[in-house]
Amino acid sequence: MKAHQSTSVAAKADHAPVKDTPDEKGSRHHVIYRAVSDAVIEHRLKPGARLREDALAEVFGISRTGIRKVLQQLALEQLITLTPGKGATVARPSAEEAREIFDARRMIECALMARLAVSITTAQVDELRAMAQHEQQILQRNEQSAAIKISAAFHGRLAELAGNQALAQFVAQLCSRSSLILAVYGRSGDLGCDCHDHHRLVDLLDTGDGDAAAAFMQKHLYAIENSLFIRETEGETPNLRDVFGVY
Repeated sequence: MKAHQSTSVAAKADHAPVKDTPDEKGSRHHVIYRAVSDAVIEHRLKPGARLREDALAEVFGISRTGIRKVLQQLALEQLITLTPGKGATVARPSAEEAREIFDARRMIECALMARLAVSITTAQVDELRAMAQHEQQILQRNEQSAAIKISAAFHGRLAELAGNQALAQFVAQLCSRSSLILAVYGRSGDLGCDCHDHHRLVDLLDTGDGDAAAAFMQKHLYAIENSLFIRETEGETPNLRDVFGVY
């Protein structure tokens, strides 16, 4: 009886579920990964914010070992920074990193637009128009965090439709980093990404004019970069129960 109580107390102290199968653990870790990733991309967790393992473990009801695996995955994607002895914080891109991210996006996304324009279907055009329209409706309701996420998803979907999944995955990571950059250097109330530009881009893709679509994408990404305001920001330790209360 004592041995059973000791095991239960240890599991509770580390917030570890006792009977999770490997598949359940994997699914749970993915849910937590998406929750933290979305919070970063939607700016509910600000750059420099401290992510305490024990607090995350308590919020999500899993072990600190499980939380570490999630944080390591996020660190590989450069959404968070892991510092020995200090733990995890939301990544804070430097001004030089910001320039490099947008330079990379221009090189890749412009080339993909030239490719997509010659292969895009009517159904794909309709899908992209619907995404742009949804983004515009959300902006009209002043739901800025949701609009940031949809804008990144729009650019990611363009890359997917171009047909190179390796590059599409890279574009998705670059868009996530761009969301962080906007959080650090974006002006208040300015998403950088104009949804009217997205409508115009879809129109150009629909005509099959790859050169025009590529040129417009370049102009669009330069406009986002030029909207940034370089400044220093302070880190914070957020209340993780507030951020992830829905979970």
